[in-house]
Amino acid sequence: MPEVIFPLDSTKKFEDQEKVGHNRWHPEIPPVATVKPGDVFRVHCREWFDGAIVNDDSAEDILNAPLPTVHKLSGPFAIEGAQPGDLLVVDILDVGPVPQEDSGPLAGQGWGYTGIFSTNNGGGFLTEQFPDAYKAIWDFTGQVASSRHIPEVSFTGLIHPGLMGTAPSAELLAKWNKREGDLIATDPNRVPPLALPPLPQDAVLGGVPQSDFDRVAGEAARTAPPRENGGNQDIKNFSKGTRVFYPVFVNGANLSMGDLHFSQGDGEITFCGAIEMGGFLDLRVDLIKGGMDTYGVSENAIFMPGIVDPRFSEWLAFSGTSVTLDGEQKYLDSHLSYQRACLHAIDYLTKFGYSREQAYLLLGAAPIEGRLSGVVDIPNSCSTVYLPTSIFDFDVRPSASGPHQVESRMAAPMAKNK
Repeated sequence: MPEVIFPLDSTKKFEDQEKVGHNRWHPEIPPVATVKPGDVFRVHCREWFDGAIVNDDSAEDILNAPLPTVHKLSGPFAIEGAQPGDLLVVDILDVGPVPQEDSGPLAGQGWGYTGIFSTNNGGGFLTEQFPDAYKAIWDFTGQVASSRHIPEVSFTGLIHPGLMGTAPSAELLAKWNKREGDLIATDPNRVPPLALPPLPQDAVLGGVPQSDFDRVAGEAARTAPPRENGGNQDIKNFSKGTRVFYPVFVNGANLSMGDLHFSQGDGEITFCGAIEMGGFLDLRVDLIKGGMDTYGVSENAIFMPGIVDPRFSEWLAFSGTSVTLDGEQKYLDSHLSYQRACLHAIDYLTKFGYSREQAYLLLGAAPIEGRLSGVVDIPNSCSTVYLPTSIFDFDVRPSASGPHQVESRMAAPMAKNK
């Protein structure tokens, strides 16, 4: 086993560990360890809410999820010799749930969860149609996930980190805060908000000195969106065997990671749409000196997908176009067309006895594929959702005999907006 350079004790909260990570982006958060190009090492990761979501049949914890506290990131890790303008090469050698702990109160100890966030607490891709909080618990058997809350379905997980990235420079951080603040100002009272500004409350900043803490907390960026440094990209193909090339903006690069997922559909459409868990990452790092200019990677990572994708031979695909539910035509709106494709898949699955919320949770957690199928044929963009048929215990294809009805078991727990 590689050397563990960031251990986590499952009996302690994230902030009480021997080494403390962070939940904001800032160039002044000091590294917790230094590695050399070519080094192989292991990092433990806590799920993004640090145990606030529990294995039960209630969704009250999703309704009241402490969004300002996320993400609980492991790191930063300095890479010896890394300088601004370099490319940091990160190989994901292995990734999995909490090692040797297949039961316990933390997600990753033999189980994980998917949530639909309420509109008043972050919302999701389809928050206008699904404004309330729901939850599904998934049990892990080896690499297979199944849920008491979504019957007659199971699938092999494509395990991956939802979040990994390098630290921003002070200039890049200021750019983020300016452009996101300008966006918020266009509709400051929107629910959910258009963006998440710096928030000193609940900031975890690792080893930042107390004398600088308030200033750094007031400047540091939230970790919710993806940005030029990578960050919360939620790409399901960041699995075992992936190689990522990250831009370096500060000396040492200061690499951080977390938000592990047992499985996820393209888009993580419920916002807490993956099967969230804690676990471990085995990594190897290297540098390409001056690589940002050499390869034109001045912003946003490029990557080579992993090598362990589940192999599906048959799919049922749903399409959508850029027309609203009210029949209003929009111009080549691919975001809207993907929403419509997802809603068509949800409507279809309800014919088999699933509730709309169960179907929505399933699309977030299962390894569906989302594709931009047409983006040039004015005025309609066309997006598609590919649903693997083999994840169901029954034949989900249309047939003359009509849709199978799933066995009525426990519904997905709900907590209504208050």
